[in-house]
Amino acid sequence: MPGLIQDSPFKTITVHELHPTFAAEVSGVDFQNVTEEQFSEIVAAMAKYGVCVFRDTGLSDEAHVKFSERFGELDNIRRYLLGGRKPRYELYELFDAGNIDAETDTILDPRSPRAHSNRGNGLFHADSTFNPRRASFSLLRACELPPAGNGGNTDFADSRTAFDELPADLKAELLAHDYVGVHSMAHSRKLGSPEFFADVDPTKTPMQRHRVAQMHEPSGRMNLLIGAHLHHIEENGVEIPNSWDLVQRLNAHATQDKYTTTVQWDQPGDMIIWDNRCVLHRAGGGAFEGKYRRDLRRTTVHDDSPTAWGCNAKDVEWLGFNTNAKPKHAGAVGV
Repeated sequence: MPGLIQDSPFKTITVHELHPTFAAEVSGVDFQNVTEEQFSEIVAAMAKYGVCVFRDTGLSDEAHVKFSERFGELDNIRRYLLGGRKPRYELYELFDAGNIDAETDTILDPRSPRAHSNRGNGLFHADSTFNPRRASFSLLRACELPPAGNGGNTDFADSRTAFDELPADLKAELLAHDYVGVHSMAHSRKLGSPEFFADVDPTKTPMQRHRVAQMHEPSGRMNLLIGAHLHHIEENGVEIPNSWDLVQRLNAHATQDKYTTTVQWDQPGDMIIWDNRCVLHRAGGGAFEGKYRRDLRRTTVHDDSPTAWGCNAKDVEWLGFNTNAKPKHAGAVGV
């Protein structure tokens, strides 16, 4: 059963397990002075649990970015700043994961292109699988939250245990074949809001390739790199028969209730760190939508493992908005 670890391997942090197989709340961290020993224990906890929750960190935007840089090179939003679009924050390393309109500083209109785009975030996914170089850690910090009881939590799924417990025939198939997942942000946007993006063809937008079954090096466990960005599956550069059926089967398997947990945001300053190489996540909905402000800011760490670039070229251009998008989609990311 989840709970406080009695015989903890950690000296500088306290770990309270949130689920029988993954995810933990970590306390005892002084974010104003994280020593090398304590940072090493945080990294070790991440390898074991995949998701770590930290309450009331007291981090500013600058401190959030500086702490994130200890995990590795950070992604940034520069490629999304087209056509004079202004960032919400001074620091380009901060991604806006909230519901606030950058132009008006008011709650995002639920009918706006960006709101339709954000619906894709409500589907289980791993960050940045649609990029040539995938992400390792995401660090999401609450700055402003809806009143309690109005939703807006974040859900996680344990894709390592999901691999371990695959049906025997499916696990054998994945291990016997070199299946490559083909990922597209436009695909997840269309899944999230199919009517609004009905005329979007994800195959006309950039797609990136990462193997479906692969080793999570920090833990030495196998993982399923799947989620809502996964458009189809190939082998030797050719889409396999019944590809979409397999995509749906894998996603449905990995997101069963027994593999998931929900993290509630309690107060501004709370932060969740997760490893996109071993868990999936989604933004939870609720009564707050269109009614209350929810300001969450995320840094994203580039993966530096041998499989970081998947089957993709390292010199390919990274794209944000589709410059060929239809006028009604202006402002929607990834289409």
